[in-house]
Amino acid sequence: MPQNFPPVTAWSSALIAALVGFGCTVALVVQAMRTLGATVEQTGSAVTALCLGIAITGAALSLKLRMPIVLAWSTPGAALLAASTPGLSWPSALGAFLLSGLMMALLGLIPVLGRWAERIPSSIASAMLAGVLLPFCLQLFGLGAQDPALVGLVVMVFLLARQWAPLYALLLVLIAGLALTLLRGDITALPPGATFGVLSPLGPEFVPSAMLSLALPLFLVTLVSQNLPGLVVLRSAGYSPKPGLLLFSTGIASMIAAPFGAHAVNLAAITAAICTGDEAYADRSRRWIVGILYAGFYLLLAIFASTLVRVFLALPPTVIMVLTGIALIPALTGAIDHMLVEKSERDAAIVTFLATGSGLSLFGLGAAFWGLLAGFVALAVKAMLARHTQKQQTS
Repeated sequence: MPQNFPPVTAWSSALIAALVGFGCTVALVVQAMRTLGATVEQTGSAVTALCLGIAITGAALSLKLRMPIVLAWSTPGAALLAASTPGLSWPSALGAFLLSGLMMALLGLIPVLGRWAERIPSSIASAMLAGVLLPFCLQLFGLGAQDPALVGLVVMVFLLARQWAPLYALLLVLIAGLALTLLRGDITALPPGATFGVLSPLGPEFVPSAMLSLALPLFLVTLVSQNLPGLVVLRSAGYSPKPGLLLFSTGIASMIAAPFGAHAVNLAAITAAICTGDEAYADRSRRWIVGILYAGFYLLLAIFASTLVRVFLALPPTVIMVLTGIALIPALTGAIDHMLVEKSERDAAIVTFLATGSGLSLFGLGAAFWGLLAGFVALAVKAMLARHTQKQQTS
């Protein structure tokens, strides 16, 4: 084998990371896009654009920084979209995606915005995310009345895999769920559509309610749940990337891909850990090659994105909802852990969590917005009372 040829571990790590990142949550992305009113072609375009954004941006950053920069789509963001208020038009959703990417790009470009972002209580953002994810996980077990065999199988596989092979738990769950569906002959004919990846641009619309209900929460959950943990993974592997460049680059990639249906391109966390460790490439100075290989696999996924989307659309809705619910359990666990870390903010976090999880929709604004508002108001009231008490004690 030539000296400069990547070792087998580099190829296998990149392939596993791509399969885990794509396969475990593509059902959620498909469900989110359909909830927002996307057609089969527009859903295929969204997944194609996401894969291209991940591949092109990740390869460029890995090559420039000589680091394994591993990107992904925003899984929490997709959950937020799937829980959004029905009736929102697809063009207004694209406008929200574009604005969310713009906010991320500005965050990376302007240092003062980065300092402001650091002051956003992570407990509130995590509580909002937990509230968004909760209904999907509850729905998983609620569907046990309709299909106890499927729910029982995926839950059992999930629990066993989390003990024996936690990294591949969701991939094994996906395989088990699809295998049972195939054995029972429940997959319908593929809906008509393209075989290879397509890009169908559409002009975005900027609707105030969509900006508040989707753009701001999407920006926050992507920042707190994807980009910041992604930076931690890189630092844990011994790299010192400039956060501003990474946030700016992923924000620009999200803006470019938004008119094609992509909701967010961001740093990966779990899949990044597969590509940034010693197991992937012993020589850390050349480990950036794993990032290039990972990008190459996502380029292949982009080529066949439309067919993959049509396969998932051929699954019964119950199967899609069950796979989505089980895939979000680890994210829900992490969000609940983070929202309860700061004891002084727990009351505000619980209020945020409950308001978001309630599914409240008022004045055209979704539950994520009202959950954030409730949490920030709770923190403001707590701070005002603390200042009042302090004044009384000093007077």
